Amino acid sequence: MNAPLVIAVDCSTTAAKAVISTADGQVAASASRPLLTVQPRASWHEQDAAEWWTATRDAIAAAVGMLDEPGRVAALCLTHQRETFVCLGADDQPLRPAILWLDGRAHAEIAEHGSARVHELSGKPGDTTPAIYKLAWLARHEPETLRDAARVGDVQAVLSLRLTGRWATSPASADTLGLFDLPRRTWSNELLDIAGVRSAQLPDLVPAGEPIGMLLPDVAAALGLPAPVPLLSGIGDGQAAGLALGASEPGIAYLNLGTSMVLGVASDGYRWDPAFRTLAGIGPHDHTLETVLNAAAYVATWCREQLAGDADLEQAAAALPPGAEGLLTLPYWNAAQTPHWDPLARGAVIGWHGRHTAAHLYRSILEGVAYELRLHLERLEAATGTPVTQIRAVGGGARSPLWVRIVSDVTQRPVHVCSAGEASAAGAAALAWSHLTGMTPQQAAAQAAGPLLDGHDVRPDPATAARHTALYEVQQRLYPQLREVFSALADARDVPIG
Repeated sequence: MNAPLVIAVDCSTTAAKAVISTADGQVAASASRPLLTVQPRASWHEQDAAEWWTATRDAIAAAVGMLDEPGRVAALCLTHQRETFVCLGADDQPLRPAILWLDGRAHAEIAEHGSARVHELSGKPGDTTPAIYKLAWLARHEPETLRDAARVGDVQAVLSLRLTGRWATSPASADTLGLFDLPRRTWSNELLDIAGVRSAQLPDLVPAGEPIGMLLPDVAAALGLPAPVPLLSGIGDGQAAGLALGASEPGIAYLNLGTSMVLGVASDGYRWDPAFRTLAGIGPHDHTLETVLNAAAYVATWCREQLAGDADLEQAAAALPPGAEGLLTLPYWNAAQTPHWDPLARGAVIGWHGRHTAAHLYRSILEGVAYELRLHLERLEAATGTPVTQIRAVGGGARSPLWVRIVSDVTQRPVHVCSAGEASAAGAAALAWSHLTGMTPQQAAAQAAGPLLDGHDVRPDPATAARHTALYEVQQRLYPQLREVFSALADARDVPIG
């Protein structure tokens, strides 16, 4: 009963989630507070960065309030949505809304600066997600914001400032902004020049798992903690989920089937290729290779909210045959990422006929995302030479039996559906336990993995393989044939009226 506890906070795109757990992964308390995303224009996605702090504070306080002995809390660690950034003024308040990872406003800057040189330096192909291009957009369209900003940083840096008074983050968090010379693990002057950012605006870098500082006394009191505890440097939510799910082992990939779809594997050496984006790992020589589609559950949710009415689309789609009776969806609602990296690409649905219903569209969306995952896997394996033998799935989409069945059948690979626990928070907790116990983060994660890895396996149905392969091959012809159409559509959309 007197064993220590750690608090892990995942400040994601949709909510700040605080999870208090033991060293063996048992959850003692948890709480969540929502975050609102606004779309002031098509392809723009923003948040009030002040809400990152209020949601995090309130979630932690609510979780701590459930404990009989808050004094057992020994450490706090953060994980968070990646690539998202905010500019703070001299009073440490946001100068404008934060620009999110899925924001697509900077297509002109990607075209101008998204070179092979930038890819090689940063590990990131020219894409909508890295902050470098949206910072360059600010430098062009809102120069006063970057001029007047005292601080420019990621979600962890903002929360660290509120919690400890120190402007700091980890290399594995800061790297996702796209401003790092990734092989050298330091800010790149060349990339900063492209972004229009000054090095003095950026946070201090603290290696993952090491202390950023002690919580400020008044902050600890507001959270319900009897005394300050250390804030340990965390990592981005994707890397954190990979740590918790044991994806450091060869052949194991983590799949977050959430708002976006992210699949990742570990790499102990630096490599860069259009088949993936390369991210800083926990240690100085560790890397994570990820494939990404910025609209996965995002599109499925859109379909349910806009078209379902009172219908249960999940049940209706499950009753349809593979292939949705000839309907194919290219799920590029928020641009195309792996392996095309085209910010102008958009969603497309082909094959409509009069028999099709909203359920057909819904199933074709689930299948379209799965076909993209198959493409990602094949390109990743070809580039690395290492086969993926098991997929460990988390996220809201992984709670859909239909979607997981489709993913397994389309990829013809086993999928282990993990428990409904918070995988990214579990990775942050592993970093905290590593600091407290002296174990490696991987050892700490393995010790706590039982509750998270509880789940079930879904194995592919070979009877569906031929049909899905035929449809997959058709879908892979869509983007090459529509690429110029997407570009022309973007130009036509911007023609002035009147």
